[in-house]
Amino acid sequence: MFVLLAGLAARRRADGATERLTGMGSAKEDLHLETFSSTSGHAVKTRVRAFRNGTLVLGSLVLAGCSSMVAPKPTDPDALADYQEANDKYEPLNRKMYNLSVTVDKYSMRPVAKAYVWAVPVPVRKSLGNMVQTMNEPVVFFNDVGAGKSRRAGDAFVRWCINMVAGVGGFIDVAKYAGYPHHDNDGGLTLATWGIPSGPYLFLPMMGPSTFRDGIGYGLDQGLSPWNYVPRGYGLLTFNWAYNIMGIINTRANHLDDLDQVQRDALDPYATIRSAYQQQRKAMAEAIKNDNRATVPDWYN
Repeated sequence: MFVLLAGLAARRRADGATERLTGMGSAKEDLHLETFSSTSGHAVKTRVRAFRNGTLVLGSLVLAGCSSMVAPKPTDPDALADYQEANDKYEPLNRKMYNLSVTVDKYSMRPVAKAYVWAVPVPVRKSLGNMVQTMNEPVVFFNDVGAGKSRRAGDAFVRWCINMVAGVGGFIDVAKYAGYPHHDNDGGLTLATWGIPSGPYLFLPMMGPSTFRDGIGYGLDQGLSPWNYVPRGYGLLTFNWAYNIMGIINTRANHLDDLDQVQRDALDPYATIRSAYQQQRKAMAEAIKNDNRATVPDWYN
């Protein structure tokens, strides 16, 4: 989850992208690794994916039933305006989940990320980041299609083809130099382009900031990712596990300083992250809606 928070805190990427490799959310997948084998790996992986998606559904149901965790609507006009802008109906519960996640990260992902930075050279970390990004291009492609943006979908498809071949399996971002820079899209953004409202802000334990819409979108992304359907044999399932775990660690490591700065300098880190997340998601959805470029690439003209 702090992979996502760090990306929000940095806000450095030109396209406002946030890798929703879901940090600590995917870290849950270390359970029962000893049972992972060519005959049982698929079953274990299926259970983990079902548990992860079930967490989203269960979390939403729990929130809906926790009336004591609903922030009271203020009567003062100014306070009411701030309440509506924050869109944080479940703030009491969300803050508890945030504090829990901060504590877990402090003693788990952060030390691992610091060790990773110490042990792995920058060029290697960059190459691993490129690989993770390339492996996520199919999800971006399907969401671009769902949003009705054929040019963006074409760019994502070409990026995947170029980087998988010329980029040695995605370790080198050759497509960027060929005029196909990376852009982000996910299920939550696609639903936003369809006009579906975000719903209240949520902070999911070990997964980070979200909304009802983005939580549903995350579940859709898991269904769209072809890597969740890799067959047994040839080490493909092992690669899928390694790819997810390495992506979590690599992205968390890339934003160690960013998140530390938010925790250290922000008067209210929770509110800072909440505001950054919702503003960023809104801006990304608007960017997709307003991307009306011609279907053919620039070089064709």
